[in-house]
Amino acid sequence: MSVTEAIGRIAQIQATLMQLEAGAATAASGAASAGSGAVGAAGGSGTSATDFASALSGAVSAAQGGSAGGATGADIVADAKKYLGVPYVFGGTSASGLDCSGLVQRVFKDLGMDVPRLVSGQSTLGTAVPSLAQAQPGDLIVTNGGDHIVIYAGDGKVIHAPSEGRNVSLVDNWMSDSDIVTIRRVLPQTAGGAGAGGATGVSGLAASSVASAQADMLRSLFASLTQGGSL
Repeated sequence: MSVTEAIGRIAQIQATLMQLEAGAATAASGAASAGSGAVGAAGGSGTSATDFASALSGAVSAAQGGSAGGATGADIVADAKKYLGVPYVFGGTSASGLDCSGLVQRVFKDLGMDVPRLVSGQSTLGTAVPSLAQAQPGDLIVTNGGDHIVIYAGDGKVIHAPSEGRNVSLVDNWMSDSDIVTIRRVLPQTAGGAGAGGATGVSGLAASSVASAQADMLRSLFASLTQGGSL
């Protein structure tokens, strides 16, 4: 493999690593362990471009493998549907009553993840999705100038706790991109981001920070090696 081919392969690996930002503790642990192996391989004398690319690929595979069977965006939707019909209660966070951010917090807690209580905190979770056209089931949509949050259910529908006197509902999406403050993807569309049942004893969001730091380390290492001609 030439250096040019290696760079192309690393670009693909970097894109995959970006998906680890919503990973739970098991994914972060797997990335750290595998990343250490990649560092060791790259640090050896005479390391070839093929060996380095292979080591990085192994790091990604190990991280994703450690999170197999984890919660997904579809799981967010499925859990949210359990609360359809629950009355809106301002400040509510249980099956006896929920407000919009209380529903989001309740669903993630069911999946083993701790998230902020208010929309202001929930609006910074995960990674941003550019537009409604790219939204996937389980994405969080913040609207009403940042005062309301809903869960995208797919097929042009959302789940939310609307307002006083109404119930948690699955409804047709009424928003356009101009109405939306941000769309956040906290969990991936398919298994591979969070550990089974979410993080145990460790916030999945804290674990994602570890995974993100690991990705940065691998990218920096690759840049250092190519600039120094070690490949």
